[in-house]
Amino acid sequence: MWVKFAQALGAHVVVFTTSPGKKEDALHLGANEVVISRNADEMQKHAGSFDFILDAVSAEHDINACINLLARDGNLTLVGAPAQPFAVGGFGLIFARRSLSGSLIGGIAETHQMLDFCGKHNITADVEVIPIQEVNEAYERLLKSDVKYRFSIDMASLKSE
Repeated sequence: MWVKFAQALGAHVVVFTTSPGKKEDALHLGANEVVISRNADEMQKHAGSFDFILDAVSAEHDINACINLLARDGNLTLVGAPAQPFAVGGFGLIFARRSLSGSLIGGIAETHQMLDFCGKHNITADVEVIPIQEVNEAYERLLKSDVKYRFSIDMASLKSE
């Protein structure tokens, strides 16, 4: 969703992923570029070039590599929450006046603004609709990382057969 929001706001959107298989999806969603974060040359190419990075990764990852992608006065905002605390190197922040922040969901007013923005810019969620009868299979797929976006349950499937 954030790719669609950033595009609607007029940003040049770069998606970072560890998986080359996600490149086409990211471009389809509206990314201008896709960087494979495990590729040191691709990461180095973008060093010091971003004003803002939205870090939505909930798995452990090298936050310092992300911080080093920021330009002077750049900001990295965390919205993902890995289980283990980050070991943040201070020099990566101090010497370029970079900042690290976090954000949670907004309240009712912000949610209304977001929905209005989505309506104005025709932003919709990409989901796979399943009947309730397939919820166990969906859960198994989730465990295998065999889900592209999100599952949504078709509420009509709750009716008794």
